[in-house]
Amino acid sequence: MTKILFKEKQKFTQWWLWLLLIGIGLIPLVGIYSQFILGEEFGDNPMSNKGLIIFSIFIYLIIYLFYSIKLKTVISTDEIYFKFTPFLSQKVKKDDISSLEIVNYGFVGGWGIRYGSKFGTVYNIGGNKGLAIKLKNGKKFLIGTQKNKELERIVKEFF
Repeated sequence: MTKILFKEKQKFTQWWLWLLLIGIGLIPLVGIYSQFILGEEFGDNPMSNKGLIIFSIFIYLIIYLFYSIKLKTVISTDEIYFKFTPFLSQKVKKDDISSLEIVNYGFVGGWGIRYGSKFGTVYNIGGNKGLAIKLKNGKKFLIGTQKNKELERIVKEFF
């Protein structure tokens, strides 16, 4: 019978990131207010009204993307499942795993999905600790975690 051993759900919660995104989100609001409400051009080289609307939609879609990104990890007695919403999900059967290790992966060029590190593909939301997984077929990847102590205990006990 399959038993859930570990669950974690992560989101971008870095205050400085949200401060930056909110700051960027204010720019189109000021432009819309200036051009549509006050009737004045916004900036030295203003966009057309249509361009300003398209730019605003683009900026708010990027902010929404950051809001919607989640990294969910579930480890059971049979498999490791993770979902990096809205991009991908993957299941790995216990029998396909060659090795598991909790590592400090340092800085791999930022957060998100990173290719080409010594751990293979890195999926992370923040921090610098993760579960390095090496498969029997030679592929490897890393799932970031904020619960490294709990995860280390699970890996030692069940794998």
